[in-house]
This record gives sequence, structure tokens and C-alpha cells, in this order.
Amino acid sequence: MSDTPRPKRLLDDCFLHDTQRLRHEQAIEILRSRVAPVTAHERVAIVDIAGRVLAEPAVAVRPVPAHTNSAVDGYGFASADYGAAGARLPVSARVAAGHPLEGKAPPATAVRIFTGAVLPEGIDTVAMQEDCETAAGENGAMTVSIPGGLKRGANVRRTGEDVAAGETLLEPGAMLRPQDAAALASIGLADVVCRKRLSVAIISTGDEVIRAGSRPLAPGEVYDANAPMLSGLIGAAGADVHDLGVWPDDAAEIKRRLADAARHYDVLITSGGASRGEEDHMVEAMDALGKRHMWQLAIKPGRPMSFGQIGDTVIIGLPGNPVAVFVCYLMYVFPVLRRLGGAPWPEPRRYMLPAAFEITKRKTGRREFFRGWLVGNGAATAVDKYARDGSGLITGLRAATGLIEIGEDVTAVAPGDPVAFIPFSEFGIPA
Repeated sequence: MSDTPRPKRLLDDCFLHDTQRLRHEQAIEILRSRVAPVTAHERVAIVDIAGRVLAEPAVAVRPVPAHTNSAVDGYGFASADYGAAGARLPVSARVAAGHPLEGKAPPATAVRIFTGAVLPEGIDTVAMQEDCETAAGENGAMTVSIPGGLKRGANVRRTGEDVAAGETLLEPGAMLRPQDAAALASIGLADVVCRKRLSVAIISTGDEVIRAGSRPLAPGEVYDANAPMLSGLIGAAGADVHDLGVWPDDAAEIKRRLADAARHYDVLITSGGASRGEEDHMVEAMDALGKRHMWQLAIKPGRPMSFGQIGDTVIIGLPGNPVAVFVCYLMYVFPVLRRLGGAPWPEPRRYMLPAAFEITKRKTGRREFFRGWLVGNGAATAVDKYARDGSGLITGLRAATGLIEIGEDVTAVAPGDPVAFIPFSEFGIPA
């Protein structure tokens, strides 16, 4: 199959808003309403579809199972030859999977049958072999004693009981899983049409930032923790990740590199340089090359973010602190990447659980995301939070298994109060 034409990716000003400081729900609504799939199509072998987005409906051209067959090893018989007390019948044939019986089974007989074997004409019920007793009859012929109590159709898999012919198994936009590969193979498909993987480049910025392993730290320098974290997060979203390294605090160099990168990738994600400081040249370069919309979000951590575009390439500017990068990525960037890649907008599920912590005084007007985990079990399950809330404390991310979401109008949290817990598994991250 040839590639489909490359779609128009973005409407002009697709991230534009007219609010000074956006609340979380307002930000989500803007993104959800204005971001659409951007990637072309390609045919993918089903052995390679895990994590891909389906582009065309997957329709069964034949039923599954294709033939009525036995669900167990045992003895098949016609219910008309069977009474409430059971039956003793001569065994007239042996039927194995892949070797159907030619013709109809003789009346008033049973057949020895194995799991997956096609039921012969005239047979409608199967007894499990461990419930039956066999004996040699006259002239050495085998008979089988079948116990009573079996309903007509017992231990039989009917044609089409799993999938009917003409049924749509999966709709466009489905994020394909290994079990979907099994379903597609069962209807005879060797490949399906998927969206191409979104191409995402990550850029770290700052003269103080160096890559781990490159050399010892000099005074004032920090190792780049954001790039490896973003690489794993973006890969879990089903996109291809390209690391463009650490860019210096040089306005002309950033502008040159940004213009070049925008010609090669669907999305550029930067970390650091998202504010309006004198050395934050990324903002100036975005303004000069395309359209940038600085977002001040009413959230903690991660207030400053920028969204924009250079041509049809999406540019997302994240804060510099790792915890803020992590939270902003999960809540805003992850759904954008999934939607741009062709999947429906993924709204993470929130589980209301009692708090195992206390917040006595809290500034209202902003939504907060704390790092947390489950404690207790069963009916006593609660959620606890990391003791320190600094946005540079990576240890809290490692300890957590999800985010605790506290709404804008909550003034305090007492132990036992219900709070919303969003597991990291909602974003494809193992606990």
C-alpha cells in the first residue's frame, strides 16, 4: 500500500487562548478541541502492531471459530440419543483437530473427539473424557458410558461464537495491544493499516546543563535529568523519539537549530528556557520563526509552559525542574501526542480514595499534583503522599506510583478526606 498524502497538521493559532492564567480544565479543553491527528498511514505486520494506532477498521471476513468444534477432549454424541440417566453408546469414529470426519456420524453412536476438532454432522454435544467410562464390547468394539446431566451443546464451541462474519473488531484510533494481534490473526489478517509513528524530538537547553557520563560537573553545572526521562515517557506514548542534545544559551544558534529541526519532526519538546529570562532564548526563537503562545497555568508544579508551531510542527516548551517536567508532560503533553498520533484523546481515570496525609493550609486558585502511592489494601486502601513537595526532588517521582490531584478550591486536606488518585499506569508507565 502506498502512503496516504501527508495531512495538514495544525490550524493556525491552534493553541491560542485569551485568558491570562489558565486553569487546568481550561487548558485541557483548548488542547482537546484544537489538536487533531497528523500522521500518514502505512501497512504494518501484526507481529509489529503493539503500541501502534489503527488507521482503518478491522473487519472479520469470516467467523471465529470458522467451524463448530469440541472445546474438550472427550466423546461427542447426538442429544437425541441421550437420556436423563445418561447413555451407553458404541464408539464409531475418532476425530482429531485438523482431520474432520468425512460424512455423517452413524446414528446412535458416539465419536472419540479431541479439543478443536470439527464436530461431525449429527453430533451436537460433547462429554469430557474424565467423566466417561469405556469398555470393550462385542467383537472388541469400544463402547462409552456417558453420565447424565449434560445439556444439549455442552462443551461445544459454535461457529462464530467469538467473532461473527462482518463484525468490526477494532475501530480506527484503537491503540493496538498484543491481545489485539491475536484477534486480528484469528480472522486471517497478516497486516493492518496503522498510523505512522509520531516523530518527536527532545531538546535540552542551558549552558549549565551537561549530559551524564560526558565529564565531571564543573561549579554551577547540572546533569541533564529531563532528556532521559522524556525519552522513556514519549516512547511509552507510542512515538518515535529523537534526542537533539543540549543546546547552548546562544540566541542565533538556537534560532538556526530550531528552524532546521522544525523541518524534520512532527513535534519538538524543549525543557528549560520556558520563562522570560534574559537567557531564555528559546522563547525569542519561537516568536521569530513561528507562532508561540505562552501559557501561565494555574497549577503546581509547572506553571510556565509554551505551546506553538513553526509551520506545521508543534513546539512544546516545558519547565526545567524534573518534577514539573514530569507532571506537565503527563497532564498536557501525553494526551497531545496520543491525539496527534491518531488515537482518541486519553482522559486519565481518577480514583477517589481517602487521604493518609494532612495539608492544614493551602493556597487556593490553583490545581496541585502531589506524588503519591497506595497504602493498606482492600476496603482500607488509602493514598499517601511524598513528604516533600519540591519540584526538583526526583526521589519523590521514584517513590510514587501515581499523582494525587487537589482541586483549585480545596483549602485543606484532613486524613480520611477523599482525594483523586491518578495511577501512572494511565499513561503507560509501570507502577
